[in-house]
This record gives sequence, structure tokens and C-alpha cells, in this order.
Amino acid sequence: MNPRFVEWWLEHPSLLGMPFHFWTGVLAILGAFVGSFLNVCIHRMPLGESVVSPPSHCPRCGYRIPFSLNIPVVTWLWLRGRCRSCREPIPARYLVVEALTSGAFVLAWLGFGHDDPAMALALCALFASFIVATFIDFEHFIIPDEITLGGTLAGFVLSAVAPGLHGTASMPAALRRSAVGIAVGFGAVYGVVRLGKLLFGREKIALPAGARVVFHEEGVRMPDRDVPFGDIFYRASDTIRLRGRRVELADRCYPEADVSLTQGELRVGGDVMDPATEPYLSAEAQELVLPREAMGFGDVKFMSAIGAFLGWQATVFTLGFASMVGAVVGVTLIGIGRREWSSRLPFGPYLALGAMAWVFGGARWWGRMFAG
Repeated sequence: MNPRFVEWWLEHPSLLGMPFHFWTGVLAILGAFVGSFLNVCIHRMPLGESVVSPPSHCPRCGYRIPFSLNIPVVTWLWLRGRCRSCREPIPARYLVVEALTSGAFVLAWLGFGHDDPAMALALCALFASFIVATFIDFEHFIIPDEITLGGTLAGFVLSAVAPGLHGTASMPAALRRSAVGIAVGFGAVYGVVRLGKLLFGREKIALPAGARVVFHEEGVRMPDRDVPFGDIFYRASDTIRLRGRRVELADRCYPEADVSLTQGELRVGGDVMDPATEPYLSAEAQELVLPREAMGFGDVKFMSAIGAFLGWQATVFTLGFASMVGAVVGVTLIGIGRREWSSRLPFGPYLALGAMAWVFGGARWWGRMFAG
């Protein structure tokens, strides 16, 4: 246990005298209230909105929610999942996040509170970031910098407060291990991203003779399928390419031209245009090249945050665990027809699951495998 934390603890005999499970209850209640705030983060962060202003309100009618109606879990159940003012349904996600955060805090406390309360509280912060990242990544395929870069900084700072995160009682040693974890976490996943881009960064689609490809406002239409732009463009540099014959735009045509399209630029031959002003393009082509990502850069930064909290060994374990679980889930979803081979799979939730597995057993397994 951190000596400074012990010293502080001994200076508060009234707190020391409370039963262990009194603090279990406190953490359960605290976790539920933190979960309520995490719901705000999950809703507002992807929209670029402040998470503190305006106060909690109904997104439909603007009803400002008073504290008496903002009690986690209880209020949602009492109102039966509806706004008190306009009766608009409140997504069950709000209840799930509050209960999940409460449970995560209790799990951290029960697992580590006896031996190292500081470590348990630091893990509560880590688990809260996992919950936000998971729900945002599932819905928007992004992990905000507030979670990844902020988590990296928080992990480094909390490593000084709770060296037990890195299996040591020494603050300097914990900070060194946190710094190495940041470097290895970032570097390892960045290497996977670059390798994936090199090996799988483009998907070449052969088209039947005389087939026409149509670019419309929502996506790309091929003879056998229609692919939304949202499933293609993840980064500003992602580019769709083809060599087209009889390339037709709304107001002009080209006998033959190379066509490339990014989120912000359309090139046809030597002409450069704004895609927003060209709602239609049709071309005869034998092959279409679509961009494809093995993993997003948000995952790279997310892994650096995991390394900051848990060290470099955790990043290696987490990456391997997440890859296996993600592969099983992806293949299963393809097998039951819930996704296509080219569909993107959010990887952040599996990284979070891998890090949780490290905390609750993976670290001990690693120690047995590589000790001595």
C-alpha cells in the first residue's frame, strides 16, 4: 500500500473504524452517481458538446431535470423510463450505464480494497473510462481524446498515488513502469495499425464487364450492393479509386478518366471538385478500390492510457486478448448475417475487456508464465 495513503488513513480514525462493507456501499452509491455523469459524457462527447453545461435536461422538450428526479437507477425505474414532462422514452442505456458503473466500482473495491484502497480507487477511475469508451465506440466508432489522452495523463498521475497498479510500493518505480507502459502501448498498437494498413488497407473489388458504379449522396452503388459512405470513410485520407469509362456528372462527362473521392475532395482526371457540389457521378469500371482500416488511431491512444495505468505487460496481454475475442465476435456476427466482411468492428470495447481480464487474473497468469 502507498505509505502516504496509509498516513492519511491513520489520521482519520472515524473513517478507519468503519466496517469494510460500509465502504462497499459507499462505492456502490458513488458509482451509480458517476454512471449518471458518464451518461452525459456518452451522449455529449461525440457531439462536441460541453459535459457540464447546460445541466441535465430532456433532449426533446428541454425540461431541466431537478436533483430529485436525477437519482441514478431509482429515478429511471420510478418514471418507467420516460421523461417526467413530455413522456419521451429514456433509453435503457442510462439505466445500464449507472448500474454497470456501480457494479464496476464495487468489483474494484472488493477485489483490492482490503489490501490497497488507493489502487481500488484508481481502478474505479480506469473502469469508468472503459465504460464511456465502450458505449461511444459501439455507437460512433470513435474514442474521444478526453478519454484516451486524458486517461493517459490520469494513469501516469495515479501511478504515483497508487503504485500498486504496477505491482510495486515504490512511487518512482511505478512512474517508470507507467511511462514504459505508455510507450509500449502506443507503439505496439500503432505498429499493428501500420501493418494492417500495409496488408489490408485497400479492398479491390472486381466488377463484371460493363458494370457501372454510381456515387450518390449517401454512398456508392455497385451492381450487387450499395455501400454507405459512413462504412467507408473513417479518416480524412481514406480514398475511393477507380479507372472509369464514360464518367458522367450532373453537368458534364468524360470519355475516360481516373476518379478518386475522399470526404473533402473529388478528382476526375485533372479536375478537382467539392463532393458536396457534385451529388451524382456514374462511371463504367472493371475494378473499384475501397479504403479499409484494421484499427483506428483512437485505439492506439486508448492503449497508451491502458499502459499508463497498468504497465507494458498489460498492453501486450490486452492486445492479444482483445484480438482473439474481437475475431470470435466478428466471425460469429458474419456467420449469422449481422455484418459483412468489410464492415468495421469497434475494437475499443475489446481492449477494455482485455484490460479488465488483466486486472482480475491476467496479471497473475503472466507472473506464473514468465516468473524466473
